[in-house]
Amino acid sequence: MLVNNKSIANLLNRVAVAYSIKDEKKFRFQILAYQKAAETISNEVREVIDLYKEHQLDTIPGVGASLQKHLEELCRTGSVTHFETILKDVPEAVFPLLDLPTIGPKTAYKLVTAFKLNNPKTVLKDLLAMGKQNKIATLEGFGEKSQNEIIKTIEQAGLTDKAAERMTLPFASQMADQLIEYMRQCKDVKEIYTLGSLRRRMETIGDIDIAVATDNANSVLNHFINYPYKSRLLDRGDVSASILATNGRRIDIKTQSADTFGAMLQHFTGNKEHNVHLREIALKKGMSLSEKGIKFLKTDKMKTYKTEEEFYAALGMQWIPPEMREDLGEIELAQKHLIPTLVELKDIKGEFHVHSSFNIEPSHDLGVSNFAIMLKKADDLNYKYLGFSEHNPSVSKHSSAEIFNLVKKRNESLDKSYSSNKCVRIFKLLETDILTDGRLAIDEKSLNLLDASIVSIHSSFNMDKETMTNRIIKGLSHPKAKILAHPTGRLINTRPGYQADWDKIFRFCQQNNKALEINAYPSRLDLISSLVRKAREYKLKFTIDTDSHAVDQMSLMPYGVDVAKKGWLTRNDIINCLDYEEVIKWMSK
Repeated sequence: MLVNNKSIANLLNRVAVAYSIKDEKKFRFQILAYQKAAETISNEVREVIDLYKEHQLDTIPGVGASLQKHLEELCRTGSVTHFETILKDVPEAVFPLLDLPTIGPKTAYKLVTAFKLNNPKTVLKDLLAMGKQNKIATLEGFGEKSQNEIIKTIEQAGLTDKAAERMTLPFASQMADQLIEYMRQCKDVKEIYTLGSLRRRMETIGDIDIAVATDNANSVLNHFINYPYKSRLLDRGDVSASILATNGRRIDIKTQSADTFGAMLQHFTGNKEHNVHLREIALKKGMSLSEKGIKFLKTDKMKTYKTEEEFYAALGMQWIPPEMREDLGEIELAQKHLIPTLVELKDIKGEFHVHSSFNIEPSHDLGVSNFAIMLKKADDLNYKYLGFSEHNPSVSKHSSAEIFNLVKKRNESLDKSYSSNKCVRIFKLLETDILTDGRLAIDEKSLNLLDASIVSIHSSFNMDKETMTNRIIKGLSHPKAKILAHPTGRLINTRPGYQADWDKIFRFCQQNNKALEINAYPSRLDLISSLVRKAREYKLKFTIDTDSHAVDQMSLMPYGVDVAKKGWLTRNDIINCLDYEEVIKWMSK
């Protein structure tokens, strides 16, 4: 087995699946532990194999002593005896089925064993054939509706683009930050920046490109090619070099003198359309643009620029933030000096979407950190308030009265936490499911215990556009429903967003004082920036939240701010840039 973070996370998820198949109730804690570890490792910029070599496996958040021993065995031998024992009774063909959004571990196991589908490479095609022959419907617990859903899901999966998986923004950012910290140890590095899609803060990134201002390119490149997390050298020239990192990702570095560095940054940051548009404007002014500077065609003289501000000013423009450089109207604004002052991390005064470990017996996953720890983190982040929004109690396992008592008990515990804290104000919220018919998962009596509710979709993602739109609008119609969480439901590299009439939803939110969430969690980054820009046209309000299920995840806020900036938002567009009293006023409208 190739031991990298992706393969390790995949293996841990498989072990969790095996436990689910064996006995979901009995092995509940093991399942959660392996799922959390898999998620942590998949988002970990440092390779586990490197941490093993450096005796630092204990620095991986959420990896306990037992799992640490298993990881040591995996890094040392390429396999884990314990894992092999757990997985031996689970057919390989089960796992490809789990990539389908409507099929869980037990369903996959039942289908594979019932039809003796032993080939993981052909299992989707084989199962589709079973469905077309009406054989799935005859299995106990399935029926025609389930069969049609499975057929539809497999057919849609077959249309999915199988292009190489791109890195999420948080993963690429952490990887780049680690490299930049190393490069700053070289005394000849004067300035250093990321380039391209990473500097524009795109939601996903291909390769990592770095720019360095220096008077000694040879020294900088020598330092770069000795990066301790380099797998191999790909290329080395006089002013640039490329390496493959130990995680298999390519990193390119370009060097240039400080006198011309501004032009280089501009040239390699904007997307193709942005730069083409700038070149057209420049040509009309008798100029030619390059990474070295601006050539004035009448005199054939080149002028260099130390900063991007100087470069844009030479074109008669205001400096354009990197996040905006995609030729979506930003150039016209810059010509009129009307670029907005985009929101910054320092503007955020709190958040509304964190999940604590208080056992409200939720419909979905529970958090792992208690109120006190999360409030302390909020104080460290200079937040003025924090909204606790555990998933609503499971409606299938509780009566309305039981749900009311669970929410009431949670609220009482929050009151005690605030009385011993006093630094950070608390909002009593829940993340409430919008059911398939648009009703909220808990009743009026329980909802009235809340300051407000975040509402979201967690099931039946394959509804047609009109049905999903009506479902969302009905869920948002309740007076307590104030924020639509992770609005499109997409999971990066895993699940596309569901279909909905966003113009209709945005109009409803505009008319009814509802906010849209920008979810900063690495696999979500949802609402996506293109829809943020569209929603901004409706003058909607937004929240930026981390959806934290553990205290360390509260540090993910910068990535939500990145998405907001790509959507051209200012602090005035965002609810959690308001003071506590202003938020209370907004929630009560």
